[in-house]
Amino acid sequence: MIEKDLDISTPHGGMNTFVVHPDEGGPHPVVLFYMDAPGKREELHDMARRIASVGYYVVLPNLYYRRTREFELRERTPEAMAPMFEHMNSLTNAMVVRDTEAMLRFVDGLPEADASRIGCVGYCMSGPFVFAAAAAFADRIRCIAAIHGAKMVTDRDDSPHLMAGRIRCETYVGCAENDIWATKEQMAVLQKALDEGGTNYRLEWYPGAQHGFVFPKREGIYDKASAERHWERLFGLFARNLSGGVTRGAR
Repeated sequence: MIEKDLDISTPHGGMNTFVVHPDEGGPHPVVLFYMDAPGKREELHDMARRIASVGYYVVLPNLYYRRTREFELRERTPEAMAPMFEHMNSLTNAMVVRDTEAMLRFVDGLPEADASRIGCVGYCMSGPFVFAAAAAFADRIRCIAAIHGAKMVTDRDDSPHLMAGRIRCETYVGCAENDIWATKEQMAVLQKALDEGGTNYRLEWYPGAQHGFVFPKREGIYDKASAERHWERLFGLFARNLSGGVTRGAR
């Protein structure tokens, strides 16, 4: 495996990014990995490595780069979480679409990456971001996954559910049963919009799971069985759309 820490040039400066891919057998299909609110951290690097180990070129940017190059939520106290919410709320779908455009330019110039085959996965706050990316770059992005996405239905003009008609790729939405950020009522609105938009999608509930269930270091929240099912769904999605049958690693 080859790992790099580098900056991707954007109109707002260098977006510090973790990149990982196999050391042979390229060019590799690309997976854009959009972080959750607690920040780009080693836990996410490990998840990116798991994706890369089955044959993908994975790009994991720090979406908070406009405000800080390093942020990691280390304690779940109100005082520690306040800056996380400030960082999270500073982002918009439009900003992340511009960041996605920069990532696409980056992979377009790489011999190790097959930029004709691109998928996206987003967790928590980035559920809306992968919807926005797929709507903005419908000719480039082949599949997306939003895992326990937050604010998937809002009263804003850029609500993810309003983008459904512009998303042409296969879409997976993984929902925790117990999630104040994505209630059953909200997900019903999203599902209706996906149906009406003619989206090729699957919306799946994870019984008993809580928001953040995929993260091994989320003490009291991590659900191994549900997390492994999420990996199975993710690798299946990528295999169907990016790599013609790669399913290794979906253990």
